Amino acid sequence: MNRRFLLSVVLVAAGFVAGLIVTGPARTLSNADAAAAAQPQAIAQPQRALPNPGPQVPAPAVVGGPDFTKIAGQSVRGVANISSVQVVRRQSSPLDDPFFRYFFGDADDMYGSRDRRSLSLGSGVIVSADGYVVTNNHVVGEDVRDISVALGDKRELPGQLIGTDPATDIALIKIDVTGLPTVPWGDSDRLQVGEWVLAIGSPFQLSQTVTAGIVSATRRSNVGFAEYEDFIQTDAAINPGNSGGALINSRGELVGINTGIFSQSGGYQGIGFAVPSNLVRHVVDDLQKFGAVRRGSIGGVAFDRLSPRLAEELNLQSTVGAVVVRMQRSSQAYQAGIRPGDVIVAFNGQPVADPSQLNRMLADAPPGRTATIRITREGRTLELRVPVVSDER
Repeated sequence: MNRRFLLSVVLVAAGFVAGLIVTGPARTLSNADAAAAAQPQAIAQPQRALPNPGPQVPAPAVVGGPDFTKIAGQSVRGVANISSVQVVRRQSSPLDDPFFRYFFGDADDMYGSRDRRSLSLGSGVIVSADGYVVTNNHVVGEDVRDISVALGDKRELPGQLIGTDPATDIALIKIDVTGLPTVPWGDSDRLQVGEWVLAIGSPFQLSQTVTAGIVSATRRSNVGFAEYEDFIQTDAAINPGNSGGALINSRGELVGINTGIFSQSGGYQGIGFAVPSNLVRHVVDDLQKFGAVRRGSIGGVAFDRLSPRLAEELNLQSTVGAVVVRMQRSSQAYQAGIRPGDVIVAFNGQPVADPSQLNRMLADAPPGRTATIRITREGRTLELRVPVVSDER
């Protein structure tokens, strides 16, 4: 009897202790715990006592990408939304359908035309505290009637078009307000491939959107966006509505005006283009002073690239340069001795790589000066002095 009673007491005590172990304090299952729980438990092995390692040094924090928070916070205040109403003239003929035009011809003269209002949306950059805003020419359009500028502080003000430059796709707008936050000018000539940049604008009407990327290339030409091409290429996301927005370097300076994208779908594919700030600044200065951009010219001369086949026909060892394909007899270039078939290889001592570079050099040459042009003709090298006049286009 006593032995049974003693056995019962021992069993009850053992059950009580086991209950304490099972119902001990629980903790939340973390990711690490979950991963450990998913693995089969290893059999515990006896461990030797290890010496005291001393004070623990905290592990260094994991370093991610560059921190643009300060730069973005300062720059977005100087970027505005631009909306403009353009008037597009459309023929009012009932025979607009190509099927009817095939049989009846063009009847527009009989029915006249009508105007249609079109809304354009884009971005702009405030470059002066007294209200000058830079954007793209294609944002304001050709026959613009109303321009509205929405600032970062939610104010919406009417804008006055100061001037446009279709050759570079740049336009200048003025709003009647002072004390505005601005984006400081940067030196686009200092940009290097691989340098971090931010694109700030209003893609798809989402105001003050910031995207980051790098400079993919500089001095891009033959893109097809403008007549005067000297683009910065970037992989920062640029989408419809970003046009006219700011390209910012890591110092918070304006290094370009976002202009267009190369896309097969109409959306971002990692290839965007911006007009360099140094070129924009020159255009803005001329628009403020003269209402138009003054550029140099040597008369009516057309240039083309040197293809390998054309270089072979001209007995040239290289495709570097710009070949003269057409010119007017009244042009300054013709009067100075340049002829079709000549290859221009240097302008004022600077090598000419292709027609786009030569057109930039000509445009930047001050009217009223004389330029020294080096050409190759039938295996000979000649240097001619050509007067630079104002481009009247």
